[in-house]
This record gives sequence, structure tokens and C-alpha cells, in this order.
Amino acid sequence: MLVKLTSSTSGEVILFAEHARRLFEILGKDCTARGVFTLEQLPAAMARLRRAVADEKEAATRAPAELPARADREKAEDANEHDLAVSLGQRAHPLIQLMERTQNEGGFILWEAARDF
Repeated sequence: MLVKLTSSTSGEVILFAEHARRLFEILGKDCTARGVFTLEQLPAAMARLRRAVADEKEAATRAPAELPARADREKAEDANEHDLAVSLGQRAHPLIQLMERTQNEGGFILWEAARDF
């Protein structure tokens, strides 16, 4: 299922529901079929997303140092597969940009999905 976020002033972002759910949990929003980010909510929402992205980056830089020095080949392969995963920052960046543009233009963002997600 898809979640479509539409700015009243600056375009739209479409996310898979599973990825939107993670972002909405960070933002403290319910994963309802329809909702809104008001102009007043945008600064705090952007700050929360940026903080979560920064926390994830910090944890990712710490993780290799915390691995045992004698990791076997299987663990090393698992770590390499993890590196290929899409990061929170990559998922959040389009939404943060949409929020920034919308805030600068004095608008709001509506979201819509086929059902609650």
C-alpha cells in the first residue's frame, strides 16, 4: 500500500506504508488513512526526523567498532549486507525537503492512504 503526502504549496511524496509507518512513529503521528501536518507542526516534525537520522548515523559509525576483532566470514558478510540497506536518512530526506518547502511557503501537508497503515 502507498501513502501519498501532498503539500498545499510544493508537490508530493509517495511512500510505501511500511516506510511511512516508521517515519510517522518518529513524528508521533497516528498511521491513519488521512491526516495533516499543519504549518505549526512542521518545525518540530523536521527537528524530530533530523534527530532520528543523526542518531542512526551515529549508531552506524559506532557499530563497526563494537564488532569483535575475530568476526568470522559469515558475520562479515551479514555486516556488508546491512551496509546495502536503505538508511533512515535516505527514506526521510524527501519528506524533510517537502516539509521545508511547505513551511517556507506557509502551507500544510495532507496524507492519504487506502486505509489505516
